[in-house]
Amino acid sequence: MPELPQEIERTRALLPLGTAEVTGPSMVPTLQHGDRLLVQYGARVRPGGVVVLRHPFQQDLLVVKRAVELREGGWWVLGDNPYAGGDSTDYGTVPEELVLGRVWLRYRPLKQGQRSPLALVRWVLTAARPVLGDRSASRRLRAR
Repeated sequence: MPELPQEIERTRALLPLGTAEVTGPSMVPTLQHGDRLLVQYGARVRPGGVVVLRHPFQQDLLVVKRAVELREGGWWVLGDNPYAGGDSTDYGTVPEELVLGRVWLRYRPLKQGQRSPLALVRWVLTAARPVLGDRSASRRLRAR
């Protein structure tokens, strides 16, 4: 995830909505590389919800993970792709103050060369989807 610009940091209290771009495969199949996210900063985090957080050891790096459960010391977060790593199995719990916001919506940008009428209709029908806090995914991830 890209670094959060300073102007967004300052206006976050005034306008708690922002966008982020997904990079990497850690949230496949829920999120794909290149997806854009609508994030509500300061939103209440619930188990199973997808969140944006600062990496515990590299705080200029933002990451997107699923909040599995609140433990002593913070949130246990996991990626939906068990083979990608880069989650609490590597760095432990994430302090609550590093969890910035909750992801509400995923939208995919139009790809270059996607110009046929059929491709445009497919894109319109699938480009934006809510990112729901899936409790079944939370239980599945906890079982790992």
